Amino acid sequence: MTLDQLRKSCETINITLTDQMMSQLETYAALLKEWNEKINLTAITETGEIYEKHFYDSLIPLSMCEIQGSAADVGTGAGFPGLVWKIARPDLNVSLIEPTGKRCRFLEEVIHTLKLENIKVFNERAEEHVREHREEYDVVTARAVANMRVLSELCMPLVKTGGIFLAMKGSQGETEAAEAEKAVKTLGGSEAEIHRYQLTQGDSRVNLLVRKVRKTPETYPRNYGTIKKKPI
Repeated sequence: MTLDQLRKSCETINITLTDQMMSQLETYAALLKEWNEKINLTAITETGEIYEKHFYDSLIPLSMCEIQGSAADVGTGAGFPGLVWKIARPDLNVSLIEPTGKRCRFLEEVIHTLKLENIKVFNERAEEHVREHREEYDVVTARAVANMRVLSELCMPLVKTGGIFLAMKGSQGETEAAEAEKAVKTLGGSEAEIHRYQLTQGDSRVNLLVRKVRKTPETYPRNYGTIKKKPI
């Protein structure tokens, strides 16, 4: 996918990328490739694949649901989808949550270079972040972080009642949604809405959208070792 093809693909799903946004995405991709030679950011290193499998994939949810206000990206890694959202939607207040210090330094470099505002990087885990930011965000998302049962406990406590938890998954997303029904309900969420789509080269994706209908019990999240060993 070329940069122009990215723009045209976005137009088909009612996302408009301005010339400034296109320039920012181009710079972001260049920085990603440069930093990836020094630290492990992504296995995808070809520019066209970065545009499609990272940028376009990150942008698709913006056309699927009402993403607005404050958004947190748990385990953002190299900034997907949160940093891409910020470029395409400057109105969003974005928090990037990432436990690896080197990746956080990369994120700060991109934010500085692109002169982005109202976006913060938190070098911590989600279960640490919740201590100061419990039920603070309108939208909490995560892409390729953990199984849905584990991910729900990490993310749902950060979502406001009435807000959205959006899990970006691969082709096994529907199976994970079924397995996580108890966890999602326990944590205050509605049954997951399943959004299936394909990238331009045919790769299958599933986004799971959970609406927060009541507060998460104060006993969650537990520490990560317990969450992973004994998921809800």
